[in-house]
Amino acid sequence: MSERRKQYPFPDFEPKWQRIWGEQKTFRVANPGEPGFDPAKPKFYVMDMFPYPSGEGLHVGHPEGYTATDILSRYKRMRGFNVLHPMGWDAFGLPAEQYAIKTGQHPSVTTAQNIARFKGQLTRIGLSFDWSREVNTTDPSYFRWTQWIFLQLYNSWFDPVKKKARPIAELEAERKAAHPDESAEDRREYLDQHRLAYVAEAPVNWCPQLGTVLANEEVVDGKSDVGGFPVVRRPMRQWMLRITAYADRLQDELSGLDWPESIKLLQRNWIGRSEGSEVDFRLPRRKAKITVFTTRPDTLFGATYMVLAPEHELVDKITTAAQRAAVDAYRNEVAQKSDLERTNLAKEKTGISTGGFAINPVNGQKVPIWIADYVLSSYGTGAIMAVPAHDERDFEFARKFGLEIREVVEPPNPVEGCFSGSGTAINSDFLNGLQTSEAKARVIDWLEERGLGKRSVNYKLRDWLFSRQRYWGEPFPIVWRDGHHEALAETDLPVIPPPLDDYRPTGTIEPPLSKAKDWVQLPGGVRRELNTMPQWAGSCWYYLRYISPTDQQRLVDADAERYWMGGGKPGGVDLYVGGTEHAVLHLLYARFWHKVLFDLGYVSTVEPFQRLVNQGMILGEDNQKMSKSRGNVIGPDEIIEDYGADSLRLYEMFMGPLEATKPWSMAGVEGVYRFLARVWRLAMTENQEGAWELSPNLSEVEPGPQQKKVIHATIKKVTEDVEALAFNTAISQMMIYVNTFTTAERRPVTALRTLLILLNPFAPHLSEELWERLSQRFPTFSGQISQQAWPVWDDTYLVEDEVEIIVQVNGKLRDKITVQKDLDSKAVEEAALAAPKVKESTAGKTVRKIVVVPNRVVNVVVS
Repeated sequence: MSERRKQYPFPDFEPKWQRIWGEQKTFRVANPGEPGFDPAKPKFYVMDMFPYPSGEGLHVGHPEGYTATDILSRYKRMRGFNVLHPMGWDAFGLPAEQYAIKTGQHPSVTTAQNIARFKGQLTRIGLSFDWSREVNTTDPSYFRWTQWIFLQLYNSWFDPVKKKARPIAELEAERKAAHPDESAEDRREYLDQHRLAYVAEAPVNWCPQLGTVLANEEVVDGKSDVGGFPVVRRPMRQWMLRITAYADRLQDELSGLDWPESIKLLQRNWIGRSEGSEVDFRLPRRKAKITVFTTRPDTLFGATYMVLAPEHELVDKITTAAQRAAVDAYRNEVAQKSDLERTNLAKEKTGISTGGFAINPVNGQKVPIWIADYVLSSYGTGAIMAVPAHDERDFEFARKFGLEIREVVEPPNPVEGCFSGSGTAINSDFLNGLQTSEAKARVIDWLEERGLGKRSVNYKLRDWLFSRQRYWGEPFPIVWRDGHHEALAETDLPVIPPPLDDYRPTGTIEPPLSKAKDWVQLPGGVRRELNTMPQWAGSCWYYLRYISPTDQQRLVDADAERYWMGGGKPGGVDLYVGGTEHAVLHLLYARFWHKVLFDLGYVSTVEPFQRLVNQGMILGEDNQKMSKSRGNVIGPDEIIEDYGADSLRLYEMFMGPLEATKPWSMAGVEGVYRFLARVWRLAMTENQEGAWELSPNLSEVEPGPQQKKVIHATIKKVTEDVEALAFNTAISQMMIYVNTFTTAERRPVTALRTLLILLNPFAPHLSEELWERLSQRFPTFSGQISQQAWPVWDDTYLVEDEVEIIVQVNGKLRDKITVQKDLDSKAVEEAALAAPKVKESTAGKTVRKIVVVPNRVVNVVVS
């Protein structure tokens, strides 16, 4: 299409308005206390999940969420709100580093180039971001505060009584008072065991080729998501964040948020809170024991075997000589799998016997001990008691390996196979005859009385593994002295990554930062921490930095934070839009950091995001996910080139509900492009030289009754739909509006004025241009359209004064008539009988009776 003449001159005015908005800083919003701030206005803080700026740039699926938030932002400004609508870049991470390794170009150079490309593309779409608040996670002025937040975690602990974070200095003072004779070394160890940021030896997904630890979600079929390299499980010293301390609050405080229930459920399932009991199984001829957590202690009499995680510390001790080789081989095999692969319920069960036994505490019977990949050392105690009669997974495992299946719960009704519900205890000694809930309480009491177990709460949630063995990430503000970690002073921030010519992995567990010898080694034998933070770190708190992005004295200005994050609700950001791929981890991590900052008094709300909306995926025209490998990727630049930015924006919103997945259609783009051309031609016409000028059909006449009805119905519909993010139906109503006035011989400029304001959030370039041109003749079009007040509908124009009535003859539809609403029955009868098709059907017949249902139906009975 680029070679054809455009239906309206968008290539001329779209860049013009983008330049004007940028030069005039049209969408800049002031903070409290700054010039131009109006405290009388309500606030609206809306943001998108900020992008990772890759070298490939945007495809048409990316702007969907950005366009939705932009429409709402422009609308809210016109409704008199102070609107904070910022944008930034999540720019640390593995992709940029891998590209640097491949090309030899420093990641900072690649990142800057990618950001420039993304920003250029977003600007071409006409998004009304306040670019004065732009942030970049790789900017030292930004990651200085990421490091500062880490120090707050390091210097805090979670008080289980007050259920909040407190400074570690307070715990130290309490410890000194309670244990005045404790050695400094023991006190240090005690404090380190309570810090929210701590060091631990943890089994991790290690990718030798990438030279880094990967999260479970970054491993697919035993290989790295980036590069497809083999991944193995191995224990390593890692920095961890004690997110589990906040498990209850992370779950309970979801209830006050306006999030999709499906996302809340995903978070609750990820946290995985369950109540039950810890039970100790003693090992024969050893002082050691195996502790398991179970939600069904009432089934202890049915525990016929145990399963340990292959990494469990007791595996080497309990494995018999006869089973040693088989156990070692199996453990090596499991080390190649990710946690997600191991816990896949659909996969075939695997395992191996250790040859060892444990003692069931309720009946003294010996139960064989196995290891299997579906038990993880990172969940619970890394050991389970297996009750195959009442657990589907244990049932399948027992059937495969010929292990005993003993029924100890009788179901209310007979079932085949495994029964995992509640029922009556059988074959369970002192529990026999008790219902499940009673049996649970009774057996826990029995265990606690004998010191064999205790009531307990368990979580699927694990502490956050926070280390990466990479170069392109935030260095930790930590040093090591005499084998102990120490925090740097806040005045030493930011800790900037050293310049390196070689960012490749070292081939060992030593991270790339170890190559910067002068940077690593500090005076006095002090050595820097060599790991870097994961990409998640910078994205955990960026919504706070948007509030005061240039403040170098504090994380966030207190007055600005209270204003933008206030509002009397748990969450501060009024609307957060992004993809469902971040439904758990990013949102969970951000909530965790925010709660710590809240506890320590740095923020005023207990939650970061009040309302969450997940936009749906835009597929290719082949109904497949857009990808380079499929060749179905469509870039926004080519659409803007041929049809204009407003057409791209309008089509993305017209495709269907925001949350739905839908395929791209170039025919659909053509359709909205023609609609915008009709809007243009409502106001403009071409003269003989081919130049555009104002239409002579424009007039300052008063709209007619039907026109007023359409005007006010559209104001109402678009207002309500924008508030509900139902943009597709708002556009449909505006199409009806345009059709109404396209056929009018004289077009009231007041109607066009209203239309342009309603259309402005959706098609800002076209509406701004027409507004400016109309201002040359009509004084009501002064100023910029983005500064106009949103129109208000009048319900009196929406009252229906006429109704359509169905007319039947002997119960069969013959005609329809339009009459005044609530017209008296006699007049309705006369109008019905006068209808042409009714007259035809009753000709030569006798009317016996006429039944009138007011405002709905007339039935004429004839013979």
